[in-house]
Amino acid sequence: MTPSPLLSVRGVSRRFTSNHGETLALQATDLDVAENDFITILGPSGCGKSTLLRIVAGLDRQSTGEVLLDGRRIDGPGADRGMVFQSYTLFPWLTVRDNVCFGLRERGLPRDEQLAIASGFIAKVGLKGFENHFPKQLSGGMQQRTALARALANKPRMLLMDEPFGALDHQTRELMQELLLGIWEAERTTVLFVTHDIDEAVFMGSRVVVMSARPGRIKLDRTVPLVHPRHYSVKTTAPFAELKAELTEAVRTEVLAAQAQAA
Repeated sequence: MTPSPLLSVRGVSRRFTSNHGETLALQATDLDVAENDFITILGPSGCGKSTLLRIVAGLDRQSTGEVLLDGRRIDGPGADRGMVFQSYTLFPWLTVRDNVCFGLRERGLPRDEQLAIASGFIAKVGLKGFENHFPKQLSGGMQQRTALARALANKPRMLLMDEPFGALDHQTRELMQELLLGIWEAERTTVLFVTHDIDEAVFMGSRVVVMSARPGRIKLDRTVPLVHPRHYSVKTTAPFAELKAELTEAVRTEVLAAQAQAA
């Protein structure tokens, strides 16, 4: 018997109303996410990737359909979903330690327990020794490591990531990919990860979903045929190249369709 998915997206669409009329950003979409899955989402700009992620996070509300987590309808934000954005969204007046402790404090955990949990995740993301630094004293990569530790410290059922490495330089981005993948291989927290980078989508994901030009829908859903633990050298293998080629063509077709819409 097939186990029930951790996350079920059923007939979810999103319409936006403005002075210029109504825009269908996301057409009725279905998606199942299994426990421990790492799903990466690709597609052209404006196709609804981030809209879908925000609906799952409870930060936006769908126009039709429903989203179920553990069989329960999502109606707003919750500690069962950790969100990591491209911008680091750290509290500038808090140290690394207190940023990571923030959600734990909000849940009412004793301070000793907060510190023990925070210390473990700070070490996991490679920031041991920086506990008392403030965000302005950290590089972009270190700030994003802090944001990742803060999200993981709450032990969410799902981690939702919206272009989390998009603002980083190429070398730092690759190091962050390896760091996150190593943490996922150890923790097995279910991840939904939006990206524009096809290499990143294949390297990180256990499944890759491609969305169409607006109004977005899921055009392609592919299992990634690469084993774990995954090393960066996998990017030179034939299975990686074959899947990347298929996804590149699928995304390119949708980017051209989006450009034709705008013309």
